[in-house]
Amino acid sequence: MNYGKKGVHDKQKILHSTSAKWGKKFALTLLNVIILAAASVCVLVVSVGFGVFRGIIDTAPDIGNINVQPTSFSTFVYDIDGNQTAKLVAENSNRIPVTMDMIPENLAHAFVAIEDARFYEHNGIDIKGIIRAGVTGITTGSFSEGASTITQQLLKNNVFTDWTKEARGLSIDKIKRKIQEQYLALELEKTISKEEILLNYMNSINLGQNTLGVQAASQRYFNKSVSDLTLSECAVIAGITQNPSRYNPISHPEENKKRRSKVLNNMLEQGYINQTEYNIAVADDVYARIQTTNEEVDTTSINTYFVDALTEDVLEDLVAAGYNETQAYTLLYTGGLKIYSTQDPKIQAICDEVFNNEENYPSNVKWYLNYQLTVDKADGERKNHSSEMFREYYRQENRNFNLTYSSKEEAYEAIKAYKTAILETGDEVFAEKVTLTPQPQVSLVVEDQSTGAIVAMVGGRGAKEGSRTLNRATDSARQPGSTFKVIADYAPALDNAGLTLATVQNDAPFNYADGTPVRNWYGEAYRGLCNLREGIEDSLNIVAVKTLTMITPRLGFDYLQNFGISTLVESQEIKGKIYTDIHQSLALGGITIGVTNEELNAAYATIANHGTYIKPKLYNTVVDQQGNVILDNTQPESKQVIKETTAFLLTDAMVDVVTKGTGTSVNFGGMAIAGKTGTTSDYNDVWFAGYTPYYTATTWAGFDNNIKLSGEERNLAKKLWRAVMAKIHEELPNEPFSIPSGIITATVCAKSGKQAIPGLCSHTLNTEYFADGTVPTASCDVHYQGPVCQYNGRPSTEWCPFKADGVLELLPVEPAALQSGSAPVAPNSCPHSAEFMSAPENAPVIEQQRAEILQRQIAAQQAAEQAAQQAAQQAAQQAAQQQPPQ
Repeated sequence: MNYGKKGVHDKQKILHSTSAKWGKKFALTLLNVIILAAASVCVLVVSVGFGVFRGIIDTAPDIGNINVQPTSFSTFVYDIDGNQTAKLVAENSNRIPVTMDMIPENLAHAFVAIEDARFYEHNGIDIKGIIRAGVTGITTGSFSEGASTITQQLLKNNVFTDWTKEARGLSIDKIKRKIQEQYLALELEKTISKEEILLNYMNSINLGQNTLGVQAASQRYFNKSVSDLTLSECAVIAGITQNPSRYNPISHPEENKKRRSKVLNNMLEQGYINQTEYNIAVADDVYARIQTTNEEVDTTSINTYFVDALTEDVLEDLVAAGYNETQAYTLLYTGGLKIYSTQDPKIQAICDEVFNNEENYPSNVKWYLNYQLTVDKADGERKNHSSEMFREYYRQENRNFNLTYSSKEEAYEAIKAYKTAILETGDEVFAEKVTLTPQPQVSLVVEDQSTGAIVAMVGGRGAKEGSRTLNRATDSARQPGSTFKVIADYAPALDNAGLTLATVQNDAPFNYADGTPVRNWYGEAYRGLCNLREGIEDSLNIVAVKTLTMITPRLGFDYLQNFGISTLVESQEIKGKIYTDIHQSLALGGITIGVTNEELNAAYATIANHGTYIKPKLYNTVVDQQGNVILDNTQPESKQVIKETTAFLLTDAMVDVVTKGTGTSVNFGGMAIAGKTGTTSDYNDVWFAGYTPYYTATTWAGFDNNIKLSGEERNLAKKLWRAVMAKIHEELPNEPFSIPSGIITATVCAKSGKQAIPGLCSHTLNTEYFADGTVPTASCDVHYQGPVCQYNGRPSTEWCPFKADGVLELLPVEPAALQSGSAPVAPNSCPHSAEFMSAPENAPVIEQQRAEILQRQIAAQQAAEQAAQQAAQQAAQQAAQQQPPQ
């Protein structure tokens, strides 16, 4: 730096400069203006923010008027005539309030530990939790992490009940509700104690399986009062509340187990339990005690199978509409909805009458046992015994034992013997549950094919002992057997592969690609050339498999999916093995999982509805408390699956099933009926799927434990179908199936399915329906007229020494797709070629053939003479018997 005289002088000059002074003054003024403006903006923002915040707070409910005690509104279900058919979770039916002295300390601590660790420290809102959630949201872009305290959750469930209608994600309504929720949480904790808040919370929460509140959950999962819950059981229930579906200990025990572990860990870390208590709880096999029978019992009434299925559909559709599972469940069971179903009370009454009439079932009813036993051992251990353990015990005596008894008495005798064998001195039975279900079981779905409306449903036989129990019409996937032949084989063949009802297949020995023989249901006999109409009429296995092989299993698979079958497996690994339903046995209904009655019935309803699939529906509309339609199902999903002409051709062929084929026993007369029988190869399942111009119905029968049907049990599906449909149609006018435009008739050779040769095919003519443009143009290749070799009965060559004029029926050459699986067939000409005749070494062979021909001719002549002689003798005897007495 310059500290000389000149430097000091220059510095003084700059300091006393007028321009410098004004520059500084301007900069200072500008800075003051900026500071003032920023302060003004801050004041304005704060003022506006405060005003908005104050406005939100002012519009919050008055803390003096709110009621945080749990409340609920019943949901009602109505049939098509406006009759109330069900009430879902009315006041005090799904919730059993308890007082704090009934709540185990461990249960209260479990909820606090997993839901609100600082519950006893904060004043209604958790600042640390809010900051944590905010930081997580900013860093991850997802604001899904919650920071709601138990106090806030109580307010959300019992005061801000409209939260179920909020749009998903961040919205103004949600922000407003959150601010009011936090404000009221602060106010609420000034007016009632922490104990009251926690008690009301535990009486309100959704705990799955149609239970609200800890007492209902305790009884549902453990058959005991909440006051008797162990630490392990408390952790199970506390673990459910975050997601009642995902953490349901019955349907998802493994997920609940993970959540229970987190509850116990939190309780240990927060000092609510010690290490010894933790170890005992973790080691407890709590899930063995939980009821696993899938019976979700409503304490006041038992809903029908129809309402059970309806409930599942509405829940699924609410989730699809944007609600999460908890919101959907809460809305359905406490939202006061009105559900207008498609159930026809008259048709449902007919179905119930028929299916409840024991005279419609085989007299030798069998009983399937489901058994559960809990024993308190003398040493204090508690041991559980399941149906599987019971079965294994008796399999030591009979390896084929399958829990099925010929009478209830026999079952109880077996139970008594089992307990005698396993109970030791000092043991006591703590709990026992015996369920005996009549067998074979059944299911039924009846649908109006023109609308997709399911008008009636039966999900099982015998007394229905709970709501949302096993529904065999919607929940049980069973093997479809021959019912698949129509929708997997013949529908795509006629619709998309150029085949017609007149197309022939040779019912002769045939193997699957892996070499396994295809067997006909009627034994080892074969019928030779059969057209597709006959294949449908008489349910011919080889004809069906050959047809699917020709069109490819992939095409059949794709059509099944379009028909609404959702249980098909394209490629899935199960226990280390890859499974697929895209194979030849698909033709006969051989699939990995099976099919539900509801979906199979919808597929046949598609054919009945001229080829248009309509997704089956159980309700038309769902209306909220204010009368707003929240679900509109009046126009369900629909699509054209097959041409209208294809649907008619299939219908007409299935009319033959009922009038002269495998389904004649279902024909109640006076009504057009089309349908298809279905039987699995081992007789584990029997079906009949059929329709009239009015309704489509499908019946199923089989054992719950998948054992073989026998005797009259094998006709049960057809018997029930006829009994139900005959009553449904008693007062309906007889209407024929309509013939659409585009259908024509043509006469073809019955043996070849092709154009008949005049004179040659006259005795095998067949007039058939065809879709316009599909009438065969090729000439018959089965009938032959000309020189015939008398040695092998085939068309002779010009060098044949044994030729004579004649008429033959030849087997058509199999398409290339079928040749690898077909048995060898005789050639369409005799072996006497020019080369064969000119070879000297064949001369003895020719002479031997000539001798064989002569022997056959002599034998034929002798047989004819013997037959003529026998006929003359019979005629003489008949004449003598007719002589009048002398």
